[in-house]
Formats: sequence, structure tokens, C-alpha cells
Amino acid sequence: MMSQKKIKILFRHHSMEMGGVEKVLLSLLKNLDPDKFEMTVCLTLNQGKLRNEIPEHVRKLYLTDGKEDFSGNPLLKKIQLLTRRIKLKKLKSNPAIADRLINDVFDVEIGMDYRDYDAVLNSTNKKSKKIGWFHSEIGVSTFQPAVSGVLKSFPRFDHIVYCSYKIKKMMHHYNPDLNYPAESVIINPIPIEEIKSKAKEEPEIFPEGPVFVSVGRLDSRKGHHKLIQAHKRLIDEGFHHSIIIIGDGDEMKNLSFQAAKYNIEKTFILKGNQMNPYPYIRRADYFILPSETEARPLVIAEALLLQKPIIATNVGDVGLMVKDRKTGYLISYETDEMYSAMKTFLTDSVLVAQILENLRDIESQFDNQEIFNSIEEMITTVSKK
Repeated sequence: MMSQKKIKILFRHHSMEMGGVEKVLLSLLKNLDPDKFEMTVCLTLNQGKLRNEIPEHVRKLYLTDGKEDFSGNPLLKKIQLLTRRIKLKKLKSNPAIADRLINDVFDVEIGMDYRDYDAVLNSTNKKSKKIGWFHSEIGVSTFQPAVSGVLKSFPRFDHIVYCSYKIKKMMHHYNPDLNYPAESVIINPIPIEEIKSKAKEEPEIFPEGPVFVSVGRLDSRKGHHKLIQAHKRLIDEGFHHSIIIIGDGDEMKNLSFQAAKYNIEKTFILKGNQMNPYPYIRRADYFILPSETEARPLVIAEALLLQKPIIATNVGDVGLMVKDRKTGYLISYETDEMYSAMKTFLTDSVLVAQILENLRDIESQFDNQEIFNSIEEMITTVSKK
């Protein structure tokens, strides 16, 4: 009996910075059946803390070097950045260059994020089926510069995967007349055993007293600029606590400036990216997500799994993941509400104890195998169309 031919998949992604999309990609690469799928990843930049986490059975390619490989000499680094910028411009204007570097033909090409759509849709391999993953709330103001490109891309795909029910609902609400391709809602898997194992490590330094932790990229839509205001107000009112922020990004400079200005560097702690953030979540008393926009954030599932009482803005599918006043505290994207919720956790021990009790059996909510089965079935079906 002849073995069934493997489906050849090309995943396109920009880089492997520490983020939710990158974790989803790694989960797919590690858990999709290698007896069914022959997988290749092509990164635009070989960059990010997760760039070496791609499993060995997956072929990895990249189009340009990452900043980690640049010279420490400032002048030489500028030349390298300029050279990379020129190469990226050429790659964007002529997709055939990237395809020659990849040098293979695939049954399915997947864009893991809207920023990867052009690379997939402009592939010179016209016979491959094209799948796009979509993680963004289309109606949020900060996403508007990308909307026109997304709307042009959607009808060109063979299939779109939404990682949240709310994301799909919003897309159809704002664009009811768009020529949509076939669609699925497949929630992000969470690597349960890996998280539990990594969480056992001990952080190098950890503050005393009540500690909130927040994990995510530092950009304006993540709301850390509002969180620092709420923190300062509580400190001024005598509510001792610390906030550890794990992540890096464009807002790091601004947040560092604000922390110094308010003289709270010792309590608003910017740890930058951490390869293993889970010990910080485990050791903290509470988790907080102050975002303006999210889809179905993996970090909420991770915090639930590690049984942390959560304060989170009610965006995306967060309201489906966190039960208000039962497994966490849902708020709107307002500094006053962040302040009020944090104050409640710091003062209402009865509520916190009830939440902790409700979190004891939370792991039973997660079924990764069902998610991976859905993804494998979807890819197989699309490849045969």
C-alpha cells in the first residue's frame, strides 16, 4: 500500500519577535502531523527571540538577516540596515526574487498575519492554495491605516482563518458587502504542558508585596501608558504594589521616561523581552491586560492556566475567556477603570479568594487536540479544492 503524499505547506511571516502570532505559528509547526504535512517557514527577517525555536523537522528559510546578526560598530550597522532596506524594497516590488530564494513549489501557502498577505498573494506559484490568518479588530482606530490593504487582500484568498469569533463578527459588520472567501473560526492553541513546565523556573529578581504582571509588545494600543497613570495614582494614595511589564517595542522609551518622571522605576518595572515569561506570571499575585484592542490573546489563556486573577479590558474574545468577577475583572479601556479594578484586587480579599477558587479547575477548558484537528482538516480540505 502506497503512503499518502504529504501536503507541502509554506508559512510566510515577517520575523519571530516575542508575540502572540509567533507563538501560534510555533504551536502549528510543533503539533501539525509531520506524516501528513511537509512544512517550510520563510521569514522576511531572521529576527526575534523566537527565531531559533522552529522545530528541526521544519525547513526554515529567511530573506534577510536580523538585527541580532548586525555589527556592533554603529557605522557598519547603519550600512547593514540601509542594505537590508534596499533589499526588502526589491523583494516587495519583485516577488519572484523571494520565490527563487525559496526554490520550491507548495500545495498551500499561509500568511500568519495581515502583514504577510502580500508575500503570499503575490507568490509566483499560482497553483498553490492561499490561506490567511486574521487576528485584528477591523474597527479599531489604530488599525485603520491597514484596512484598505486588508480589504483588497481578503477576496484573493482561498480561505481565511479568524482566531476569534468577535474578530469575524466585526469584519462582517463593518464590511458586509465584501466578497469573502471560505472562512473558519479556529481559536489559538495553548501549549499547556510546556507552560506549566517552564513556569517552574525562578525569576532572577522579584519584588516583595502585591505584584501585578503584564506581558505583551510595548506599543500604544497595548495601553501601558494608561496603566502607568493608574499605578502612579494608587502609589500616591498609599496602596503599595508593583507592576512588572514583560515585553519590548516602540513604547519602551516613553514608558521609561514616564517611570523616571514619576519616580516609580522601582515599582513600575520594565523587564523587556523574556524568553520565558511564565515564572513571572506564576510568581505574581495578579495579571493585567490593559489593551485597547486584542483578538483572542494567548497571554490571557496562559494566565488562566497558571491560575492568576486577571484584570483585562473587554476587547476581542476576552469576555468569552474571562468570566467577570468569577475568574477575573473585566474593564473598559479607561485609566479610571484600571485604577478601580487594581484597587479592588488590593483591598477585597474575599473577591480574590473566590476568583482563585474558581480557577482551580480552569485547565479543563482547554482542548488543544481538537484545535489542531480542525486546522489539519481545514488545510487538507483547502488543498484539494
